[in-house]
Amino acid sequence: MRTKLLAVAAALALATAGQAAEGLNKGTPEIQSVAALAFGPNGLMFVGDAQAATIFAIDTRDTKPAGDKAVNVEKIDGKIAATLGTTEKDVRINDVKVNPASGNIYVAVTRGTGAGQPAIVKVNREGTAEPMNLKDVMFASVKLPNPGKPTQRDPMGAITGMSYLDGKLFVAGLSSEEFASTLRAISYPFKDADKGAGIQIWHAAHGKLETQAPIKAFVPFKIGGEENIIASYTCTPLVKIPVSELKSGAKVKGTTIAELGNMNQPLDMISYTKDGKEYLLSANTKHGVLKIPTTEFATVSALTEPVRGGGAAGVKAEKITALTNVTQLDKLDAERAVILVKTSDGFDLKTVPLP
Repeated sequence: MRTKLLAVAAALALATAGQAAEGLNKGTPEIQSVAALAFGPNGLMFVGDAQAATIFAIDTRDTKPAGDKAVNVEKIDGKIAATLGTTEKDVRINDVKVNPASGNIYVAVTRGTGAGQPAIVKVNREGTAEPMNLKDVMFASVKLPNPGKPTQRDPMGAITGMSYLDGKLFVAGLSSEEFASTLRAISYPFKDADKGAGIQIWHAAHGKLETQAPIKAFVPFKIGGEENIIASYTCTPLVKIPVSELKSGAKVKGTTIAELGNMNQPLDMISYTKDGKEYLLSANTKHGVLKIPTTEFATVSALTEPVRGGGAAGVKAEKITALTNVTQLDKLDAERAVILVKTSDGFDLKTVPLP
């Protein structure tokens, strides 16, 4: 019996490895920047390189469950800096994502000023940080055909966020098209990336239609059986965009379902279920962490008039006052989130219950 079980386990391991390795080749990816991370199945990690306008898919080979221990690391930026042979002042954290295949945490880092030097650091459940070795890994890449040019103000503008769902990688950012705000749905395994769809929204706080501002945070979310992208922009409209309309060269008008208040920039967003109800959790520069019920997403009236004076309108959000100075967040499991918190002398990585 034990021999049969070992044979079955070996077969499953080979099958998993084969799924992760589909479309990949061995080599060393020439990554110039790490603007955003996302995870697909079986430890497959997507890396958004805004400087090279390229998406990389890398087999992390990190599929062994890491256990359910909470991750709590004070001054994670200092630990990351030490592993990279530098100081925390020389480290900028761009993204934090949990690998659902293992439960380990991956941190996208820029070392130095401006475009700097890229690094990806893995943090395990014990809080140990180690740089990811990108030499001789299984990987694939796809070039974005019409990226917006990096600027000193926004060197990562070509890729502002990514999320994987059901064989497609959704990539938000700026392009060189007339509608600069762009969403791309890129099939995986990679073949090529089309020019994406230009996105127009009604920006209620500004009182005008907007096509130039990039999506700052988003999640794929099903509404009434239809897949949508729920996107958040600076100053802070919340918009639903049907995935079915994301065709190459299309000009898509999103539906603004909430205005969360201006003079604010969204930083990160996740979706989750609690007590049988679905929510979004959004980290923001001014408004802190907002919990947004999704029950009205299908029925709420679109915002089409200005919302002045920094007010809110549409779908209501609840401020989670217990969570402050959160700059990144991701689901650790069904009941907990991992958050990156700015402190007076650096950044802490913490595990908290989903509110």
